Amino acid sequence: MQNWPCVFLVLSSLLLCTPVKSQKTISIPAYTAYAVPADESTETDDSDLFSINNGIHNWTNPKQQIQFNFKIRNKGELQISFFTKNKQPGSRVSVSVAGKVFTVMVPQSNSFQLVKIGTVQIIDSGFYVLTISSSQKNTALIADIKSLELNGEAAKNIHFNANARRNAASVHLLYPVPDSLRIISFYNEINIPEGSDALHSYFMACGFARGYFGIQVISKTERRVIFSVWDAGNETADRNKVADDNKVKLIAKGEDVFADGFGNEGTGGHSHWVFNWKTNETYKFLVTAYADSVSNSTTYTGYFFIPDIQKWKMIASFKAPKDGKPIRKLYSFVENFWGANGQVFRKAYFGNQWVRHENGAWHQLTLSKFSYDATGKAGDRIDYGAGTENNMFYLWNGGFKSSNTQFNDSFIRQASIEKPAIDLNKNADSLTEAQLEHDIILDAIRKGQFDTTGSINGVYYKILKPGSGDQVALSDTIVVFYKGQLLNGTLFDETKQIPARFPLNRLIKGWQIALPFCKQGGKIRLIIPSASGYSIKNSGIITPNSILVFEVEVVDIKKQQ
Repeated sequence: MQNWPCVFLVLSSLLLCTPVKSQKTISIPAYTAYAVPADESTETDDSDLFSINNGIHNWTNPKQQIQFNFKIRNKGELQISFFTKNKQPGSRVSVSVAGKVFTVMVPQSNSFQLVKIGTVQIIDSGFYVLTISSSQKNTALIADIKSLELNGEAAKNIHFNANARRNAASVHLLYPVPDSLRIISFYNEINIPEGSDALHSYFMACGFARGYFGIQVISKTERRVIFSVWDAGNETADRNKVADDNKVKLIAKGEDVFADGFGNEGTGGHSHWVFNWKTNETYKFLVTAYADSVSNSTTYTGYFFIPDIQKWKMIASFKAPKDGKPIRKLYSFVENFWGANGQVFRKAYFGNQWVRHENGAWHQLTLSKFSYDATGKAGDRIDYGAGTENNMFYLWNGGFKSSNTQFNDSFIRQASIEKPAIDLNKNADSLTEAQLEHDIILDAIRKGQFDTTGSINGVYYKILKPGSGDQVALSDTIVVFYKGQLLNGTLFDETKQIPARFPLNRLIKGWQIALPFCKQGGKIRLIIPSASGYSIKNSGIITPNSILVFEVEVVDIKKQQ
């Protein structure tokens, strides 16, 4: 009993001398935060407000808030500080997080000072947002901020994006198809739910090995339909360095479509049409391919269906060199292409995917696989997901929301019986194109390139040989020798020694309109505008909006029984 005080003193001494293990401070760079409203920046994310070297600087707008986003995995105490400064006195900011609000004075200093904000208790794991607002502003500058500093049990194993690239991870759905299938068409539909159409978003429907096709939000006043095809070769940035025989060539484009080259994400041919697409509206996309093994090229054409007028619009047609293959490696994606608002949630639904084989048969795609870009692979951003809903696949990114979706997860939707109903003769640009081609044909006639007997419904014809037999009727099966050329004289088809046999009512409209002016044994020349030919279809030599010239000799007529 008499020795207890001594023992107590010894134990106390030992406790006082035992070193206390300091907790690691988590430092979140200020350049990874976001401004709300968003800061003015360029597509390369150069900003007057955010800088790798200076953190947050030039923050002068009191209506603009600064937000830090992070995911807390451990419950407990979270101690919050930040490095800040202002060369002038009198500036205060409010800091809100986890339901608590703190007001702190920004120190007058030429160098960053560590300022304690406060402590909060974290009772649930998940994503949190810390918001800094101006509460008192006596000078032009509110505050410069270098970093947010976090300590405590809740700071352990915290997740945040330390990368200066503030974009959300791009997310993809891959549609597996057997390599043995020679696919000539890829059809997909997109619906963007209300509130998911943030600025700087690209919702891509029909991606393939050489390009992509979808809709974008460019600015508060401009939205686009965009179709692009990559060049051959390995140049990643400067199209001026791409050899001419590696460059994609523009074959045709729709009315009011802008077409040019692009760089910095690979290089290639770019086209877009300014169109005010809307949320909660389903949009249809079609890409077709004409593979030419002789020239080792493939011509890809993108078509967009306009719901209001129920017509297809050709966006553009590009010839891709060093290809010669059908459509392959099919996918869709959701992309945030500008990091200034990379914290915003984006989502797209993709439904009713089909491919058409070389033999003309349609095949439905009901399986997809999830993947993401380098931002996701590096673990910089973990707010993304995919799945099925209402028999459609969906993708989302941004918003700093939790998800259980893993790389390579597979999703299956139910098959539907709704095959694509595609009539490219219902062409949104048909009236404008018809007038243009009418003027071209008349100009060729005036220059003596052709002479005519007459015209009907825009089709010009010339009786080259009268014939003496029965007049051709639409219901007839005709036996003919023929030669087909483009207006520039390029030959695309002809009979040789054996005549061809066709039911006239199954041929292109130009033949149906003008052949009845010819008799058996006669010969006729037809000049057919594209609306009565193949319209905006692409079939290799016959490119979209091609004027056709046929010389047809009617050998025999088989009357309908």
